[in-house]
Amino acid sequence: MLGLLCAWAGIDPAGGADHPVRIVALGDSLTAGLGLPVNDSFPAKLQAALRAKGIAVEVANAGASGDTASRGLARLDWSVPEGTDAVIVELGANDMLLGIDPKLTRNALTEIVHRLRARHIPVLLAGMRAAPNLGAQYGREFESIYSDLGSEDGVLIYPFFLDGVAAQSNLNQRDGVHPTAEGVDHIVAGILPKVEELIARVRQIKP
Repeated sequence: MLGLLCAWAGIDPAGGADHPVRIVALGDSLTAGLGLPVNDSFPAKLQAALRAKGIAVEVANAGASGDTASRGLARLDWSVPEGTDAVIVELGANDMLLGIDPKLTRNALTEIVHRLRARHIPVLLAGMRAAPNLGAQYGREFESIYSDLGSEDGVLIYPFFLDGVAAQSNLNQRDGVHPTAEGVDHIVAGILPKVEELIARVRQIKP
């Protein structure tokens, strides 16, 4: 009961009052949790993992299946409402699968990052890798988007959102693209240190 009351009040039982950090996970079907129960989606499992560590946090699921980076940009303002403390951006996989010109993806992701920074919202950018069949040049142009944006001040980078999960049949659904609940657990475990760093940046801005 104490834990439930603490969760409602945004209190860390071990550390006293602590306003929850409000994070928006802005992404595509990998964020939305396509094919999974709501509680097995990436935002839900990330929130649970952080709370298990005593971190007061709310992670909103702003994933939309099929979204490209440009579509994510188009809905940015209403997907990231006022009061958001931090954003995890997971976009670009559909751009790659559709073979969209990396320049368009770069422009959209750059605009997303810059708009969020203009709002003083710390950003964690989750990178994506290109499929080998798209060719070496496409791969270089696509993957450099994330490393280049990650080099900007105020932007954290997690190089590959599907690290340790991509191409692992036991961690993906039948389509071979979307992770199972266990696959999401692997993603959360991998990205968790970066999310904690993101939260630390929020605490510096809003102690």
